[in-house]
Amino acid sequence: MAITKKDVEHAAMLARLELSEDEKVTYTSQLDSILKYVENLRSVSTDGIEPTAHVVPVKISLREDNVKESLVQDEALANAPEKANGCFKVSRIIE
Repeated sequence: MAITKKDVEHAAMLARLELSEDEKVTYTSQLDSILKYVENLRSVSTDGIEPTAHVVPVKISLREDNVKESLVQDEALANAPEKANGCFKVSRIIE
């Protein structure tokens, strides 16, 4: 499957990128090379190879869930710079 300039223009439009004509030509060539390499990789036999998520063994260390009392509302708000109606008060960021 060859990448065309039209494909690059479509991808750029979806990503909201403005590309010059030189960039379109460059990216068309680069993406086409990448796809040719992927096609080349498809020819490699992977029979007997187990799928992996990581190339090295990963040990996940999880702690036990322990139920304990949570903070009382007054304690949680004790260091709040501003509070209102028992909640943290934050600056409005919507214009």
